[in-house]
Amino acid sequence: MEQLGGLLRRAQRLSPGPSQTIYKRVEGSQQGRLEEEEEEGEEGTEPPAHFFPMELRGPEPLGSRPARQNPGLWAAAGRRAAPYLVLTALLIFTGAFLLGYVAFRGSCQACGDDVMVVSEDVNDELSPDSHQGTLYWSDLQAMFLRFLGEGRLEDTIRQTSLRERVAGSAGMAALAQDIRAELLRQRLDHVWMDTHYVGLQFPDPARPNTLHWVDASGKLGEQLPLEDPDVYCPYSATGNATGKLVYAHYGRPEDLQELRARGVEPAGRLLLVRLGVINFAQKVASAQDFGAQGVLIYPDPADFSQGPHKLSLSSHRAVYGHVHLGTGDPYTPGFPSFNQTQFPPVQSSGLPSIPAQPISADIASLLLRKLEGPVAPQEWQGHLPVSPYRLGPGPGLHLGVSNHRASTPISNIFGCIEGRSEPDQYVVIGAQRDAWGPGAAKSAVGTAILLELVRTFSSMVSNGFQPRRSLLFISWDGGDFGSVGSMEWLEGYLSVLHLKAVVYVSLDNAVLGDDKFHAKTSPLLIGLIENILKQVDSPNRSGQTLYEQVVVTNHSWEAEVIRPLPMDSSAYSFTAFAGVPAVEFSFLEVRLRALSQSGSPWACAHRARDQHPLPALSRQDGPAYPFLHTKDDTYENLHRVLRGRLPAVAQAVAQLAGQLLIRLSHDHLLPLDFGRYGDVVLRHIGSLNEFSGDLKARGLTLQWVYSARGDYIRAAEKLRKEIYSSEESDERLMRMYNVRIMRVEFYFLSQYVSPADSPFRHILLGRGDHTLHALLDHVRLLRAGGPGATSSQVARGLGFQESRFRRQLALLTWTLQGAANALSGDVWNIDNNF
Repeated sequence: MEQLGGLLRRAQRLSPGPSQTIYKRVEGSQQGRLEEEEEEGEEGTEPPAHFFPMELRGPEPLGSRPARQNPGLWAAAGRRAAPYLVLTALLIFTGAFLLGYVAFRGSCQACGDDVMVVSEDVNDELSPDSHQGTLYWSDLQAMFLRFLGEGRLEDTIRQTSLRERVAGSAGMAALAQDIRAELLRQRLDHVWMDTHYVGLQFPDPARPNTLHWVDASGKLGEQLPLEDPDVYCPYSATGNATGKLVYAHYGRPEDLQELRARGVEPAGRLLLVRLGVINFAQKVASAQDFGAQGVLIYPDPADFSQGPHKLSLSSHRAVYGHVHLGTGDPYTPGFPSFNQTQFPPVQSSGLPSIPAQPISADIASLLLRKLEGPVAPQEWQGHLPVSPYRLGPGPGLHLGVSNHRASTPISNIFGCIEGRSEPDQYVVIGAQRDAWGPGAAKSAVGTAILLELVRTFSSMVSNGFQPRRSLLFISWDGGDFGSVGSMEWLEGYLSVLHLKAVVYVSLDNAVLGDDKFHAKTSPLLIGLIENILKQVDSPNRSGQTLYEQVVVTNHSWEAEVIRPLPMDSSAYSFTAFAGVPAVEFSFLEVRLRALSQSGSPWACAHRARDQHPLPALSRQDGPAYPFLHTKDDTYENLHRVLRGRLPAVAQAVAQLAGQLLIRLSHDHLLPLDFGRYGDVVLRHIGSLNEFSGDLKARGLTLQWVYSARGDYIRAAEKLRKEIYSSEESDERLMRMYNVRIMRVEFYFLSQYVSPADSPFRHILLGRGDHTLHALLDHVRLLRAGGPGATSSQVARGLGFQESRFRRQLALLTWTLQGAANALSGDVWNIDNNF
């Protein structure tokens, strides 16, 4: 360095005169551009030329005293000094880079999600009115909330609920065109419609459904008035059913087993069952399994919120509900209903073979008064003016159902915002558009939130937001007939969607109250939901987040909030059929019931602990909104049930869904907890432990399942470590990880059963012999007649079959093992102990 200094001093003595390089900031369109000028010590020198920004230049070679210049000496000094200058610059650059890298890595590991960088490119996401810079999570969150606050959710809910929206109607067709036009106005990248021709069932105005008393000789007697003649059960078997009446509580398999245990046989009878706990289709399927002739379904006041200020359903009202045990068009199972294509005359196995009809509470009261036989258990007693409820049998009844099938066009509407980096990966959000009746809570709320999110994200894109993955917004048709529109779309594009759909978010049934919050979801999304709940304000508790609201009543937020996906949700088909993780949010009212009924062995597993206990009452989950699927599901009733808080609650749902979409569409690494399924499987197979002795006595074991589960846990932990030690900036590596993560749900679809025969192939959520639930039901037959032996096999008198058990165990084990192998990545990375 001393030699370098000497050379520089010598060169300075030989220079033509005092000269210095000056950097001047130039204002203008290129802010921050620097301009260099030469200033000479003597007057009369020519003005300097302009140079490129930040270009370092030596003294002007042309001066007023050219005789004093020594080019040879300058060249020699430059050659000797160059290596030292280069070395010094490299040392400074390397030190600064290492210091910045360590500081950045340390800050990111410490801050976690709070300072999550959502964009890696400085110039990618710039608001026209903002300074250049990266948009962080807090920036996107603030932008989203700013634009969301400009919408008119309440007006959209009101206007939508006033329109006719029965699937296939002229009013529905007009609404579909209006929504399509609205999506076009938002200047999305793509807007289109799909039309399906599906088989729907409607009542026959010329031959209404009927209910008659039957005398001892079998002749029809007095007709019982169906006070809501337009209310019916789509996909009920048509024809006549005659039999004595039996009261069967909620119509679950365990209820029918209890009837038999008390000496009342359900076979050959008409069953009177209450609304709630399970859906209409499950009630009718259970009745059919136990040999019943038909089913009457009524709303009992005990199953709704009780209180002097609570609204209640009129006793003259019946409740609508389809009875197809499945989703989609039941007349083209496994195939999409496009363009009126003719398929083989196959029907879904979920179509019932017995008739079903909804009736009002008033008609149910007349029937219950006629029942004889044993008194119903205390937990079966309801709130109708009949005391006590008896099991029956009672007098004979004749049910006639004359519904007819019609080929009906339905239309799904799509809008898409293309992703910047990974446009072939879709984050999907949808809402049912159709409704039987006004459908304010059923579909108007979801439709309004969907349109508001479209408008909000479109505004964000116009202001610089660029999601990595594509956002797909969908308005579904045919939802009231069993998610027909969504299922037909899944069937039509299954080969594409299981590779490209990341997550599905459902907006159906989003606002049914404001006391409780539930998230019906795949386990993969539980961690992300927890994170989002901590960032959304409670709509009815000032100063609290939704997370803080739920942990007040139950310190285990997961037990309070998380529920499995029900079959009557459009989200169910995405997960159980297509293998796409899904979630459906719902705000609910708390149902108050007498303590004498709260001890029911079949009550919900998770109950809230009331902060202010009421005497002789308990808080329970349940269908507290009384008007769902009735003609009274109006905007006015929904507004009154929420006591004026409808806009705030709908806004909270929109915030939840929107922030979820931002994270899913823009995080470099998909925020899906792929390791959680290991815990879920362990909890489920833990139920089999009590039967290990019975199995061992037969020379059978469950060790295979435990080994496969262990391999899955090891594969998940290995992937987690790989991700932790990798660089987020490595786009190729991130995409490889994301592909493995987004397909985890698909790995749990059994590859060993046919989608046409068993469409819901998910081993934990699906239906069929390949599921863990079916295996557990079968193992319980080892102790037939004991607690839990409630399957349809028990109803038909079947016992434990070793060959069937071995097949079920193989289906379950190899599906779980396949999930572990797929999560491991390439075949040369698979390391299992199976």
